[in-house]
Amino acid sequence: MTTLDTAQLLARGRDYLVPVYRQRELVLDRGAGSRVWDMDGREYVDFTAGIAVSALGHGDPDIVAALVAQAGRLWHTSNVFHSEPPLRLAEELVQASGFAQRVFFCNSGTEANEAAIKLVRRWATAQGRDPSRRTILTFRGSFHGRTLAAVTATAQPKYHDGFEPLPGGFRYCDFNDIDAFDAAFDDSVAAVLVEPIQGEGGVVPAADGFLRHLRARCDARGALLVLDEIQSGVGRTGTLWAHQWDGIAPDVMTLAKGLGCGFPIGAMLVGERAATTLQFGAHGTTFGGNPLAASVARVALRKLSSPALLANVARQSQALRDGLGALGREFDLFGELRGRGLMLGAVLRPRYAGRASDILDYAAREGLLLLQAGPDVLRFVPALNIRDEDIADGLLRLRAALTAFVVA
Repeated sequence: MTTLDTAQLLARGRDYLVPVYRQRELVLDRGAGSRVWDMDGREYVDFTAGIAVSALGHGDPDIVAALVAQAGRLWHTSNVFHSEPPLRLAEELVQASGFAQRVFFCNSGTEANEAAIKLVRRWATAQGRDPSRRTILTFRGSFHGRTLAAVTATAQPKYHDGFEPLPGGFRYCDFNDIDAFDAAFDDSVAAVLVEPIQGEGGVVPAADGFLRHLRARCDARGALLVLDEIQSGVGRTGTLWAHQWDGIAPDVMTLAKGLGCGFPIGAMLVGERAATTLQFGAHGTTFGGNPLAASVARVALRKLSSPALLANVARQSQALRDGLGALGREFDLFGELRGRGLMLGAVLRPRYAGRASDILDYAAREGLLLLQAGPDVLRFVPALNIRDEDIADGLLRLRAALTAFVVA
């Protein structure tokens, strides 16, 4: 096979990939822990974890061992037959959830949310609700995926533009606004779909008491509460599930990202009220819950549930907050730091509005991989087992990037 250099590979990307992404002009080649190297051998500190996916970093030996062992046994059966790994994982997720009775496996977060949307509609039908009373209420600034129903649930017009006509049956409300929610939440609403922390919407946490209010109102009106924990779940905020900070339990919870630590998997967990809603033939997937994904996720769930891992999230979150706070003061750059655990957003001051992407370019030049959450927010979602030296080195590289950015 012909060896290609970085320039040749990037040219192939421009020629052959559908251009829906704005990727940095580098080609990543390998990783270890919270470090990655490109095709030219240059090292980067990774503060992205593949958009909160590689929760145990790159090349975790236990994850690799689980994948290799299962790869030597059985890759795929379809859901016409059982295999052991997804059966074990389903039980372990139910036990870890504290509320669920049943699990549906799929391949991604958007598929998990699509399953939840269908479950809500079928559940409302079983309750005798006519189509006008099967509305799903979501929140402005949310992000629930890219399929047509999930993108409609995403209450951000920029994701809708050009894809009309959108499916009906969704209503939008301002996030963290209890009065607006109460006004929008009438008897036509069958379910509320909400992220405990809006990720793509700018790393905006639910305000204190907001999720508890949603839970109480859903109980009072007989609606389902669906929590999208695709980005915030599986240890990301310092508890196994982000909603645990608010002392509530959902009726339905969707997971993906960190659950597979880089191997594609999604899951919908369903509590007692709707656990038996979807019966034979009501939904399905060819690849969902395949033995490879389930084997990896079992190890990921065990490791991400450990007290030592969750303690590391809390400690490194504080170190990152302290470092970002110092940088913000030095450069007069950030107006606010928000989020929980290792899901943090640094909001740029108005004079730097719209410049987050530029800072990402400067960071990459200094050997640091960063994300944004909209044009005005730097997003920090590193591996949950990130080490002290990686946080410290990443902050040093960020300081160099910000120095160059501000001077320019």
